[in-house]
Amino acid sequence: MVIVGGGVIGSSIAYFLAAEEAFRGTVAVVERDPSYARSSTGLSVGGIRQQFSTPENVSMSLFSAHFIREAHDTLSVDEDKPEVSFTEAGYLFLATERGMSVLRRNHTLQRSLGADVVLLAPEELRERFPWLSLRGLAGGSLGISGEGWLDPYSLLMAFKKKGQSLGVAYLNDEVVDLARKGSRIESVRLTGGGRIGCGTAVNAAGPEAAAVAALAGIRGFPVRPRKRFVYRIHCREQLAECPLTIDPTGVYFRPEGVDFLCGVSPPPHRDPDCEDLEMEYDLFEEIVWPALAHRVPAFEAVKLGHSWAGHYAYNTWDQNAILGAHPEVENFVLANGFSGHGLQQSPAVGRAVAELVTFGEYRTLDLRRLSFARLTQDQHCREENVV
Repeated sequence: MVIVGGGVIGSSIAYFLAAEEAFRGTVAVVERDPSYARSSTGLSVGGIRQQFSTPENVSMSLFSAHFIREAHDTLSVDEDKPEVSFTEAGYLFLATERGMSVLRRNHTLQRSLGADVVLLAPEELRERFPWLSLRGLAGGSLGISGEGWLDPYSLLMAFKKKGQSLGVAYLNDEVVDLARKGSRIESVRLTGGGRIGCGTAVNAAGPEAAAVAALAGIRGFPVRPRKRFVYRIHCREQLAECPLTIDPTGVYFRPEGVDFLCGVSPPPHRDPDCEDLEMEYDLFEEIVWPALAHRVPAFEAVKLGHSWAGHYAYNTWDQNAILGAHPEVENFVLANGFSGHGLQQSPAVGRAVAELVTFGEYRTLDLRRLSFARLTQDQHCREENVV
């Protein structure tokens, strides 16, 4: 088994395979940047939530929240117990009157699957969050437990170290070719000239997923690198019991120590495929700050601090993950296109792909609807709640 990409998705898959007693193979992870300086994982805001519009995403994040709570034991190596700093402060989705119907529909789905979420009327929002301006709001949806944020790099390192302790090999190299014969990948060729034979190859290359798919002869793979900016701001006032809050404009913010992280997905005409990590501040001045100041009066006076950019592995088809074997290449397994949800879904994806490889089927979660087949059948499994 060769996994292309050693970020949190690839490392989770590697761990779950190595920990599966019924799996009889070996696992090698090829990662070109062992520092993870440009990794989507390390540059993530670290959010985890169950407030999605598709049942698969809700179920995956429920599984992941439970796993992350127990990670200090599950992913411990000898006496080293990892601390992933899971802060269960919740997500708060705010809505205008126009958006309440979507919020209610999603709430019904989320509750039916076991998510601990509540709908709040404006007066309830005022009581819980007195620092919040209710102008234009008709209500909100709040995650009571299982939602919040964690340290992305710590979770990645915990998966990696635990996997290595179970025999997973990490190779500091880059895949330059996938040798395909008919409907199977026979070997993986590396930049250094080495070649690894494999029974299964997994594409866990994040924003580079389309380039890796092309090495297997798969063209037009709909996963693109899209740049997202994370702005750090300092506010003189602290906001009591502040969750990760999403304004109806799409602008989000959450506490980070004594500061706050914030951002927004750019409008489509300002969201090209992009591989660089250069910062842009026009988005903050034109969209983010005005929305923040409108929603939280204390944010009218903030100081912009250290900010950064990272990439979403954005699925242009329907903003949902593409999981499972490619129909034309039976031993080429896809774990791509999470559109910003990869970190929080990584434990569930690792478990699911390990089951698929080992048993030929999903056993814990039914994720068949996320297969590549939906693209060939012109079916969309669209996620409405992309932050």
